[in-house]
Amino acid sequence: MKNIKVLLADDHKIVLEGIRRILENEPNVEVVAEASDGREALSLVTSLDIDVVFMDISMPNMNGIEAARQILKIKPATKVIILSMHADKRFVERALKAGVGGYLLKNRAVTEVTAALQCVTQGKIYLSPGITNIVVNEFVSSIQKKEKEGDKECLSPRETEVLQLIAEGMTTKEIAGNMHISDKTVDGHRQKIMNKLELHSIAQLTKFAIREGISSLEN
Repeated sequence: MKNIKVLLADDHKIVLEGIRRILENEPNVEVVAEASDGREALSLVTSLDIDVVFMDISMPNMNGIEAARQILKIKPATKVIILSMHADKRFVERALKAGVGGYLLKNRAVTEVTAALQCVTQGKIYLSPGITNIVVNEFVSSIQKKEKEGDKECLSPRETEVLQLIAEGMTTKEIAGNMHISDKTVDGHRQKIMNKLELHSIAQLTKFAIREGISSLEN
């Protein structure tokens, strides 16, 4: 039987070590790499043969949901399980919309990690018991409502990346270097973001990014 190859992505080493210890005791499971931010996780999945990614939702440089979205676009067969301290429906909604296979609350990670892994490798979606059916139902109705009415605050994937880096305090030049684009392109993205969100300052953009789970005060 082929080993399940796992990537662990979290900027908190204690969490990584706890999950790694559990998985190392599982037959046919191999932890092949670790990442400390979303962009590194994306790079590793692109270059390695990874079956399942355990991804922290709040990481610097690129958050877990955006990294998951890009990973699944490049390698749709990869299963991504989000690790989060948040049971808030907004986080769950964004994660499921990105196509993740599971949403695991960190305070239950050690006891649920094996069940989550087995679930997603069978093609099912795993949600921690703390993520109730009510939250899932609200997610479905919210998505349907947005599709009918249209969402004026819908940012492109590239704009979402720029917004996170702005919220994390990067300058235009730093963002340009990080994303390998020109300063002018960064300025253009920032202006489009402000226009779409009807926000007019970096402070307002930062508050929006934190509220919507695009960036986090944890970092």
